[in-house]
Amino acid sequence: MEIIRKTIEKDLDYLRQISETVDINDKNYLEDIIPLSKYCKDNNQFLALAAIQIGIPKRIIYLRKTTTESIYDDNHDEEIIMINPVILEESGKTKYLEACGSCLDNSGVVIRPYKIKLEYLDIDGNKHIEDIEGFKTTVICHEVDHLNGILHMDKSIELFHMNFEERKKYREEHPYEIISKE
Repeated sequence: MEIIRKTIEKDLDYLRQISETVDINDKNYLEDIIPLSKYCKDNNQFLALAAIQIGIPKRIIYLRKTTTESIYDDNHDEEIIMINPVILEESGKTKYLEACGSCLDNSGVVIRPYKIKLEYLDIDGNKHIEDIEGFKTTVICHEVDHLNGILHMDKSIELFHMNFEERKKYREEHPYEIISKE
């Protein structure tokens, strides 16, 4: 199976759709995780990926880099799979320059919550409810937005056209900012 990344250049309407809830009783969902995992491992620049970004419109996200220290670390790989994630609560406020494989060189400063209560199923169908805070919250919120047809550019308070090196430099000068924790 050839995995093709969906981008705003050719697939904007596709990316705007709301992803389908995964039926955990239908074990075919495991087949959707294989290309998602492979794509992330083959493309190290991704911090995380929503299945819809590679043509699988289901509520699955793959996390691999969820700390600010791991962003540019080519050897870091967490591999956390979240199925049907739902943000139950959110609090606090952060600011960060976000980028996205689907949005090409379009980056934007986004305000996100500092802390969330998240419900999701793991790869085995076990239910989890977790309190998550800090940068990991930003990564998860970005991916959950994808599942709802929302791009980071929709929420940006400031938009930029930047390549990888320009984003890296900007982030050094404007690191992840915690505005408030509550």
